[in-house]
Order: sequence, then C-alpha cells, then structure tokens
Amino acid sequence: MSNMDTHTPNILIVEDDERLASLTKDYLENNGLQVSIEGDGAKAIDRIINEQPDLVVLDLMLPGEDGIAVCRLVRPKYKGPILMLTARTDDLDQVLGLEMGADDYVAKPVRPRVLLARIQALLRRSLQPTPDSVPETNGEQQTRLEFGELVIDSSMREAWLADESIDLTSAEFDLLWLLSSNAGKVLSREEIFTALRGIEYDGQDRSIDVRVSRIRPKVGDDPMHPRRIKTVRSKGYLFVKDIEG
Repeated sequence: MSNMDTHTPNILIVEDDERLASLTKDYLENNGLQVSIEGDGAKAIDRIINEQPDLVVLDLMLPGEDGIAVCRLVRPKYKGPILMLTARTDDLDQVLGLEMGADDYVAKPVRPRVLLARIQALLRRSLQPTPDSVPETNGEQQTRLEFGELVIDSSMREAWLADESIDLTSAEFDLLWLLSSNAGKVLSREEIFTALRGIEYDGQDRSIDVRVSRIRPKVGDDPMHPRRIKTVRSKGYLFVKDIEG
C-alpha cells in the first residue's frame, strides 16, 4: 500500500527541554515510530541535512539557532515535512515558520495524541506518492499535468518550470497538486484545509494563504498580479488552466 507499511518512519525531535523531549520520544516510539532527539538548534541543522529524517518536530525556542532559522537554513537541502511547535498565542511566529518552509504547526502545550495525529497525517502525505485528488482520463488516474511550461508530476512528487526543477516542500507540492488537479474550479479554504490536513478549517488559520504566496513565484506567477493561481474574494483559490501570453 504505502512506504509506511514496510518502513518505520524516522522522526527527529528538536527540543531543548530534555524531559519533554524524552516523554514525547517514548510516546511516539510506543506508537511505532523511530525517534531521535537533538537539543541544540545549530547542531540540528547539520543533523537534519545529513540524516534526512522522514519528519522533523521542531521547537521554536532553541539554543544555538531558533526554530525559524533552522527551518530557513535546512529547507534548500531537506524536502521532508517539518512540524513546528509554537507558543499558543503567537500568530506571527506561526506565519514566519510557514514562510520559512514549515509544513504544519502545533501550539504548545500539545496533547501527545494530537501531536501523533499531525505527524501521521504529514507522513501519509510525504510517504505516499499519489495525493487523494487526482483527475481521471479514460478511467485511469492521471499522474502528470502540463500547463504550458509548467509540468507537475504526482508520482515523482516534482514540478518543473521551463524544464527547470521547482524547489517545493512536501506541503507546497500537495497544495500545488490539489489546485492544479482541480484547474478551472474555485476551491474554498475549507475544502483545501480539509483535503490537505484532514481537519476542519477554523476560519483563522493562515497556512493556506502563506503557502499560496510561496508557491506563486515558484511557478512563474506574479505575486502582485497573479494569473496562474488567483485569489477569488470571499471564496478561495482558482488555478487557471490556460494563460494567454
């Protein structure tokens, strides 16, 4: 079925609270995950790049380098999911984390079951090559979409613009594929949020908007006057199939 059936996912927890990290490690390992811990932000950068864990749980406040810096510095060389732990009320930190390439965030203190559910959701998306929403051609699932110079391949989880590979995080690819595989259809934030995160939209989460703003320039769209991924006021987002030259 998926890579998760034969591969035990390797999780790196980057957390300087030793007791919390140890308790989290024990809980995750008791639920079938392989877990290691790093308490220093600067050291975590090297470990993430060299070890390439299946997923990183990254605390915002760290010695050495904070979580925002860690996320920004590893993103060019690490494509796996990053789940950031943030202060409950600090919306700015959540947005900054997403802008630096985090895939999701959980507010501290977090219940272990909630953390596990978020980790499992991210792993399902990153370790299963084919997203849920895929158009069909003659009854067969379509895995490659082409829009002029933009090519998106769900089986390889890669995209190219004018034959140049596009640097996308796992969450960015999922969103791009969801939008492009529904080209010509307006998708509401509620639909996008539920499809990608498996939980109901609370009306305040800004992760989808931040992620769209990151994707636009990568696919050759003008962030100020987008033509490929349009914002439809009070409705959601529209991926435009054909763009006139």
